[in-house]
Amino acid sequence: MPVSVRDARRSSADRDWIASVYRDYLDDLAPLNTGMFPALGEIGHSEPDQLSRWFQDASVWPLTIVRGNEPAGFAMVARGAPTAPGVKPADYRMAEFFVARPFRRLGVGRFAVELILNRFAGRWEILEYQRNAGAVSFWRRVVAAYTKGQYQERVSNGEVRQFFESGLPVASR
Repeated sequence: MPVSVRDARRSSADRDWIASVYRDYLDDLAPLNTGMFPALGEIGHSEPDQLSRWFQDASVWPLTIVRGNEPAGFAMVARGAPTAPGVKPADYRMAEFFVARPFRRLGVGRFAVELILNRFAGRWEILEYQRNAGAVSFWRRVVAAYTKGQYQERVSNGEVRQFFESGLPVASR
């Protein structure tokens, strides 16, 4: 089945679907104990408040990942990012990325990443927490394949970051 990516702001059904799986996303991140994902209530935000900010922030693109006709995940692309010393600043960063469990290990995430990177041509930074071995493995594999190994990686302070250019025509990749 084909994978596509669409702007989640255009559909209330997409926004509702993202809200319905947002807790699953947070639950996947919770065991990492990074300290970066406290309970939203502890920092004065509820889940609906957090999602509302996503959909109102002009510097981000909330996207729905679709397999066939069924929502399968979401991503949020953000402008720019703090970068590692000595690394050219990024145009875009992957702020959030989630594939629902029934769609994992089917190539949905990999295809979605390719579509997103081609849509947002420029310099990218993708960050994973080193403790999240599954995410580190996924992003290393996907970025290496997409760039044909033409990327930089920095590991420091418990974070793994990949830096690369995207949006090249398929024939030249």
